Formats: sequence, C-alpha cells, structure tokens
Amino acid sequence: MARVKMYTTSVCPFCVQAKRLLHERGIPYDEVNVEDDDALRMEMVARAQGRRTVPQIFIDDAPIGGYVELRALADRGGLANLP
Repeated sequence: MARVKMYTTSVCPFCVQAKRLLHERGIPYDEVNVEDDDALRMEMVARAQGRRTVPQIFIDDAPIGGYVELRALADRGGLANLP
C-alpha cells in the first residue's frame, strides 16, 4: 500500500481540504504539523524542492504538491489504487 505523508499547519484551509479529500476516499495518511517546529519545516522545504507552503503532500516519498495538485490527481483517477 502506498504511504501518504502530509505536512500541515493547524490554520491552513487547504490542509483541511486535503485531509477531507483523503478521508472521504478512505486513504490513510501521516500528518506532520510544521507550525511550531523549524526543523520539521526545513525538512518539508528540502523534500518539497524548495516549496514552503502547506500542505505539502508526498505519496511514497514522491512530491505531489499541495491541495490543488492532490485534487487534480484525484480527478484524473490517480488516487484510485491507494486505499
């Protein structure tokens, strides 16, 4: 099964939308809140090829991007085999 990891903050509306989309499709994910942890945020930026916005979503360590990219992937059927 593919592993989904999502870097978030608690005040991010796009994070809420991404979590909702994954939840509705029954896709488990690991959430890493980077709000108050500079080391985790630097980890996220490094893994996300310099992107600093949240959410940053990875499937099997491959960077997907944020909510917009996750939604587009879902609309193309790219999440169908994840649950």
